[in-house]
Amino acid sequence: MSTSDSRPDAAVALNEVRKRYGTVQALDGVSLTVERGEFFGILGPNGAGKTTLVEIVEGLRTPDSGTVSVLGESPWPRNTPLLRRLGIQTQSSAFFTRLTAREHLETVAALYRLERPAATRALDLVDLGEQAGQRVDQLSGGQRQRLALATALIHDPELIFLDEPTAALDPAARRSLWEVLRTLKGDGRTIVYTTHHLDEAEALCDRVAIVARGTVLAVDSPRHLIKSLAAPTRLRVPAYRLGVEDVRGLPGVESAAVEGGELVISTHTANQVLLALGELVDLEEITTRTATLEDAYLELTATERRS
Repeated sequence: MSTSDSRPDAAVALNEVRKRYGTVQALDGVSLTVERGEFFGILGPNGAGKTTLVEIVEGLRTPDSGTVSVLGESPWPRNTPLLRRLGIQTQSSAFFTRLTAREHLETVAALYRLERPAATRALDLVDLGEQAGQRVDQLSGGQRQRLALATALIHDPELIFLDEPTAALDPAARRSLWEVLRTLKGDGRTIVYTTHHLDEAEALCDRVAIVARGTVLAVDSPRHLIKSLAAPTRLRVPAYRLGVEDVRGLPGVESAAVEGGELVISTHTANQVLLALGELVDLEEITTRTATLEDAYLELTATERRS
């Protein structure tokens, strides 16, 4: 895990940050660094301390102890010049619902003392230009999420905070918003975001921090976290085609069990086992599942879930 020494060149740097609410230790010595231009995910179960962590970085809460640097400055006491450099999108983003999407953004632009063309730029950035004339309360859930993102981006912030940006979206709208986030990442913007969609974090994030009970369990790239897990590959075959006894003696098979109508075979030498299975069944009947960020997450948080 990378620790923080309040480096001024980092986008975010935390060192030994602690926060308690009564008897609850929300954060317990959190240290981490987010580099400029990085897409950084914060993952963890409900109650892990993610919201408190992000709110401290945003300057909405003060820690009991520790240091925090955001774009080289302290976020508290309330740092108004710093706030203008941040873009914040929350799950409960507020809208002027009886205005059109363009009018809503023009109103937000005026609050930042920006000219009206800033609204057009923000709409185009999130690919919402065709809906510019629609009233906000007539937009779909996915379109509202894009509008929330445009609202956070209208003043061209250096550092963007996204809280569950694809929550409650259908799969098509969710994947569509991914492309917007990839565009932001490609523009070199620094993004800190929370999500419960681990496939999304694996696809988008440069690095992730896995948080549980107020502590950081791991900070690394999704690929390195998955690799460090050294989890087996699981091969699945319809149980009516093969049974446990049929594969137990095959080279490379470490375990086999029937789960939900499928024979699940675990192995660290998938190619070897596939060759052997090819002699018994058609390869098209075999599905392969390699380790994912979800596997790494579940492994790292297993103790927390049991307690």
